[in-house]
Amino acid sequence: MSSSEFSLIKQYFAKQKSSRKDVILGIGDDCAIVAPPANSHIAISTDTLVAGTHFLIDADPKSVAHKALASNLSDLAAMGATPSWVSLALTMPEPDEKWLDGFCQGFFELADYFNIQLIGGDTTKGPLSITLTVQGTVPEGEALLRSGAEIGDWIYVTGTLGDSAAGLSVILNEQSDTKPHAKVLERRHYYSQPRILAGQALRTVASSALDISDGLIADLGHILTSSNLSAAIDVDAIPLSAELIEFVGCEEQAQKIALQSGEEYELCFTVPETNKGMIETVMSHTGVNATCIGQVGAGSGIKLLKQGKQVEWTLVGFDHFRKVL
Repeated sequence: MSSSEFSLIKQYFAKQKSSRKDVILGIGDDCAIVAPPANSHIAISTDTLVAGTHFLIDADPKSVAHKALASNLSDLAAMGATPSWVSLALTMPEPDEKWLDGFCQGFFELADYFNIQLIGGDTTKGPLSITLTVQGTVPEGEALLRSGAEIGDWIYVTGTLGDSAAGLSVILNEQSDTKPHAKVLERRHYYSQPRILAGQALRTVASSALDISDGLIADLGHILTSSNLSAAIDVDAIPLSAELIEFVGCEEQAQKIALQSGEEYELCFTVPETNKGMIETVMSHTGVNATCIGQVGAGSGIKLLKQGKQVEWTLVGFDHFRKVL
C-alpha cells in the first residue's frame, strides 16, 4: 500500500460515526477482526458496480454510493440477515476530492443508518468501479433461501414495483424528463431502501425469498427453478405507484414495466397457506406493505393472468441501460 493510499483511506474512509462493539480491529491493519454473536451464521455478499454499466460516469457520487451500498444490503435483507460489516474496494482513474466527498457522504449516511461498519478494503488506480462485500448475521437455521417454496405457497412482494425502470428512463432519455413525476422516479431509482426489517420479520414466516434486482419475472424464476415449481401471477394485483401509472400513461403498460423493472430492491417471497394470516402482523412494524400477487404450483414456468385469463406478454429480465419504456 502506497503512502498516497494510506492518506486517502485516512482522509475519507476512517471517519465513520458508527463503531460497532463486535469489531475488534477495523481499518488500518492487514485484516479486520470481528466477533460474530453466538448461535448465528454469517451471510456474505459481494457486488461490483462499474461506471458506464451500472451508473453513468457523470452521475452524482452521493447517489452512486447509496445505490452501491443499498444493492448489497438488499442481498442481506433477502436472507433475513442483520447488517454488520462492509469492505470497500474502490478503483479510480485519479484521486478526485470532490467526487470522494460526495461518495463518502452518501455511503456513510446509509451505513450509519443501518449500523454497518466499514472495516477495510482497497483503493487502486484504474477505470472507475466500486466493489463492496457486506456481511451480516442471522440466527442459525433461520436464513431465508430461494429453494424453500412449495406447491400452494402464496407469492408476495414488498412496496411498489416499476419505479426504478421509470427513473432509469429519465436518466437515459432527456425527453422523459418532461413527463409527470420524472424527478421523483429518478430519485427512487438511485435511492432505493433495502428492506432489512421486512427480511428479519419474514424469517420464521416465509418459505423462500430474494430481492428484486433483475426484475420480478426473472427473479421469481430463480425461486421457481430452485424449487422445481411454477407460478401463476395476477398482474392486476401487482402494486404500482400512482406516479408510475401517470408517467407511462396507462395501467397495463405500468404492469409490464413492473414485471421487468430491475434494481428495485424490494423483496419477493413465498408464504405457506398456514402462515398467510400472519403476514399483516409481522409486517406491521417494518414500514412497508406486502402484497399477494400469485401462487406457486406444480410444473414449470410463469403464467400471467389478467381478470382470470392468461395473457401472452413478451417480457425479459432487467438489463442495465436497456430502455424498457
